[in-house]
Amino acid sequence: MYGYYIIAGVIFLVSWLVSNQLKSKFEKYSKIHLQNGMSGKEIAEKMLADNGITDVKVVSVAGKLTDHYNPGDKTINLSEPVYMQRNAAAAAVAAHECGHAVQHATAYGWLKFRSAIVPAVGVASKLSNFVIMAGLIMTAMNFMGALGTTLFLVGIILFAATTVFAFITLPVEYDASNRALAWLESSQMLTPQEHAGAKDALKWAARTYVVAAIGSLATLLYFISIFMGRR
Repeated sequence: MYGYYIIAGVIFLVSWLVSNQLKSKFEKYSKIHLQNGMSGKEIAEKMLADNGITDVKVVSVAGKLTDHYNPGDKTINLSEPVYMQRNAAAAAVAAHECGHAVQHATAYGWLKFRSAIVPAVGVASKLSNFVIMAGLIMTAMNFMGALGTTLFLVGIILFAATTVFAFITLPVEYDASNRALAWLESSQMLTPQEHAGAKDALKWAARTYVVAAIGSLATLLYFISIFMGRR
């Protein structure tokens, strides 16, 4: 199990570094106030209107970096700072979340696939670690070894589902950012300096998903190596 702890530690460290860098970038670009004077809410509403989307509401939610698009009730949920503030960081986040709404409206394939597997992945993520640990403990104690090996394999399959989900998320997030940046540029919503800040902020936000996906894959491969070694 030492290998698992090493992998988990490395993943945690890299994730922490990227997360800190992301927070630093957003703090930096929060100081670049938009010349057009528009808030994140107004940016989002403008992007939705320009894309002909009239059935999505822009609402405020508590917290920081809690921004998300909910396809279930068709809401753009912006954290309080993004919703109210008028800076490059707020513009980037608001436009990115609208990018997901545009994906939904245009039936973007990767978003449809991700949404379809969310329920199954939710169950898998809750059960995988428990099933894996139960299988490992049973095999280590030579207690019902065959059942323990089977449980371990089932846990790996469940964990693999969460890994697949993490990689499916990557094109969804990158596409939403590309849509956001393209609209911000074509609509001339931002000055060149503001646009550069928005682009850099979204780049670092995307890297958090990349780290999560690579970390999940590394953990999955480690579990598979243990399983193959015990066959």
